[in-house]
Amino acid sequence: MLKHIVCFGDSNTHGFRAEDQKRFDENTRWTRLLAKALGDEYLVIEEGLNGRTTSFEDPVREGMCGLNYIHPCLKSHAPVKLLIIMLGTNDTKERFGCSAACIGMGLKRLVAKAQATEDCWAKNTPNILIITPKSIDKRYETKPVLQTMGRECSEKAGMLSEEFKKVAEMMNCHYLDANEIVSEISPVDYIHLTEKGHQELALALAKLIPTIING
Repeated sequence: MLKHIVCFGDSNTHGFRAEDQKRFDENTRWTRLLAKALGDEYLVIEEGLNGRTTSFEDPVREGMCGLNYIHPCLKSHAPVKLLIIMLGTNDTKERFGCSAACIGMGLKRLVAKAQATEDCWAKNTPNILIITPKSIDKRYETKPVLQTMGRECSEKAGMLSEEFKKVAEMMNCHYLDANEIVSEISPVDYIHLTEKGHQELALALAKLIPTIING
C-alpha cells in the first residue's frame, strides 16, 4: 500500500493560473511536483477547489465549505497517512465578515472533524499538516479581483500565521508557513501562486514530509 497524502486546499492547491484564469498543468502544480519528488512510495492526492473556505458557507457559490466535505473526502482516500490543509485565503473575503481569529476558529473546527473521522487514518492515527497560505498582497486592491474579494483581505491574511500556528499547537498538528518559503505571488491579482511559487512549495514539502511520515 502506498502512503496516501491528501492535499486539501483552495485554488492554490487546484493550481489556478491568474494570467488566464485556467489551471496550471501537471508539470507545474505543487501537488504534482511533490508527487514526483517523493517518488513511488507515495500517492499524492489533489483535493483543491477554487473558492474553498475552512468552515464558512459562501452565500454566492455552492459547495465551498471545507467542513462539509472533509469527512467524505478522507473516507474516499483511506487509508490516509497525511492530510495537508492549506486554506484561509477565501475566508478573508469581505462577505464573510470574519476576523483572523474567527478564521482560526474555523480551521480548528475543520481539523477537529478530520481527526474525528473514523476508519480513514492509516493505523487509526490522525496526522495533519497545517500550512498557512501565502498572504495576499495589499496591491490586490488595485486589481479587478477587489470587486469579489472586498476590502481588508490582505490585513486579515497577514494575521493568519499567528492564528494557524496556535491551532496547530492546540490540535497537535504539524505546521508550516508558506510565507517563509514562497518568494513571490502573481502580479496579476496578488493572490495566486506563480509557477516559481509552486516549485518552492513543492521542494519544501518534499523535504518535510518524509520526516513527518517516517520520523
